[in-house]
Amino acid sequence: MWKHAMTLMLIVVGVAILFPRGEEKAKITPPEEITPAAELQMKQATLNGDMALTDELCRTQCSTELRRMAQGAKARSGADNRAMLQALRKEHPHMELLLVTRRGEGMDRVAAAAGSLKPAVRTATAAHVAKAKVAVDSGRSYQSPPVQADGGTYLIVGEPEAGGSAGVIGVVRQHILQQVADHQRKNLRIETYPADGHYKIESVDSRTLQDVKVDHPEDNEGTSHYHKNQVVVRFKQVPSQADFDKMKSEIGGGTVQKLGHTYVFESSTMEAKQLMDYFKKWNVAYAEPHFLYLTNEETAAPAADPAAVLTPNDSLYRRYQYNLPEIATEAGWNVSKGSTDVIVAVVDTGVDLDHPDLKDQLVSGMNIVDPNSKPYDDVGHGTHVAGVIGALTNNNLGVAGMSWYNRVMPVKVLDQTGAGSTYAVAQGIIWATDHGAKVINMSLGNYADAEFLHDAVRYAFDHDVVLVAASGNDNTERPGFPAAYPEVLGVAAVDANKAKATFSNYGDYISVAAPGVSIASTYPQNQYAALSGTSMASPHAAALAGLIRSVNPALKNTEVMDIMKSTSGDLGTPGHDRYYGHGLIDVAAALRAAAAAGAGTSGTGTGGAGTAAGAETGGGGTAAESASPAADAGMTQEEWEEWVRQMFR
Repeated sequence: MWKHAMTLMLIVVGVAILFPRGEEKAKITPPEEITPAAELQMKQATLNGDMALTDELCRTQCSTELRRMAQGAKARSGADNRAMLQALRKEHPHMELLLVTRRGEGMDRVAAAAGSLKPAVRTATAAHVAKAKVAVDSGRSYQSPPVQADGGTYLIVGEPEAGGSAGVIGVVRQHILQQVADHQRKNLRIETYPADGHYKIESVDSRTLQDVKVDHPEDNEGTSHYHKNQVVVRFKQVPSQADFDKMKSEIGGGTVQKLGHTYVFESSTMEAKQLMDYFKKWNVAYAEPHFLYLTNEETAAPAADPAAVLTPNDSLYRRYQYNLPEIATEAGWNVSKGSTDVIVAVVDTGVDLDHPDLKDQLVSGMNIVDPNSKPYDDVGHGTHVAGVIGALTNNNLGVAGMSWYNRVMPVKVLDQTGAGSTYAVAQGIIWATDHGAKVINMSLGNYADAEFLHDAVRYAFDHDVVLVAASGNDNTERPGFPAAYPEVLGVAAVDANKAKATFSNYGDYISVAAPGVSIASTYPQNQYAALSGTSMASPHAAALAGLIRSVNPALKNTEVMDIMKSTSGDLGTPGHDRYYGHGLIDVAAALRAAAAAGAGTSGTGTGGAGTAAGAETGGGGTAAESASPAADAGMTQEEWEEWVRQMFR
């Protein structure tokens, strides 16, 4: 495939958010026996569960914060109380009004206040504020039912001072519920793919590029989306400037982007399929659409009893995080809690860089979408993924991440719609690799196999990075990429009963399974949400890879993946199967195996594709057939790596 060192790509590419107990093996209803209507009902039930749990997380967090604020409220001066309320509002802007009240004093004489309400909201919530006042004066907590006002949902919370005669009342706008609903309708493919006016989009069968009319969410299965008037091409020889000028004239367009030898062109007169036909005469290695992808410290010494479990004190952990005990994370922490030397990159929508449960776990990242801005999350997806991996643990706050100490690198490749180009995702993978990531999580995907993206994946793989990706949320056997690339660990989702999540994609390319239903994690603006999807399963596996590399830094990427697969708990039919891969990841078993392998590893090295005995093709073969792009190009490995670097500068 790689016949010439100097090549040029013309790209039309895109990306989108994929895809959000018991010991007995779960029985699977064959997906072909589930009707589209039934599948849609199951996805809607999952969404309803996520919203209900998010509502609980919001209520619990608000009560915890107000209870903390109430302590000492009686003794503090009005100015001190006011300053504390203002600080709390700054951390939690959804708390629109906060009041300190004292027993025996009416609402017209509150001790301190911060924030304000619109008249319509004040009227709608007044009765519940009065009830909260009565409860607080009696030493009781109060939470209202949902109150609809000003186009939103409101919650009124009251918390008394313990043993005192004061309390705090808050009026909270639960905009997070609508955010989660909107997010999950896309993430779980409950609604058809939204163009959002941001991209010119066509829906096509990913294998034939034949148009597909998408009128129903089930029609999304196996379809891919691309920029309507753009394409990606790699030329066998670099055209002259005169040839470039001729191309631009003939297609009625110009250069949109240039990265090294890679160009993105857009035509004002031709659509993608016409452009691909046009460029055949220019001696190309390949021409493909510009596809969109959607959003699918130190090592601890072993405890005296390796079978013991460590239960963190994070306020939302015991009640809401079934997912970590389900994969033996607590027992695994006796082997390792992670290492600050091992960085896990989250190639996604960015991360809330100011979230108190994340900010101290982050290293510098990159915003590929807007290189002049920091990689802030304007969707919520990447923040949620990052929290699964590395939310601060045992800090009495919010949720616990799987790793206590591994650092998270935010790499923003998806924009505010949750979509981004193949070009952006590939660039993000290269950037993370070159800036020290040892593991890369990709909770995103598309059904189109884009050579351009695969080049970036192979570059990272050849640099000994462990790549992990979500399989997708369409309950289809159609392979999704990058999860189905042989260099990538593809992850399916299970629920709290270790059964296949009804939405989870499946197939021979699945390596392992992880929890992916109603996962509680961090969310922008100092909030917490429950989301479902293989997007949520993937970071569990990525975090485990980071923990394994913390225990034994000498392991190659292929050895890390082999340990994850060989120690997984078998589910479904015995052995590797298309629903669970090798089974449900087991953190404790994997970390013990990694520690035991310490003396037998052969150094860090690179997990070159040619040595990828653990990388699966179909049911678990090697990656040999795609192993050596350098050899295909007639280059040395060093020459090929430098060529790829130049492409993304």
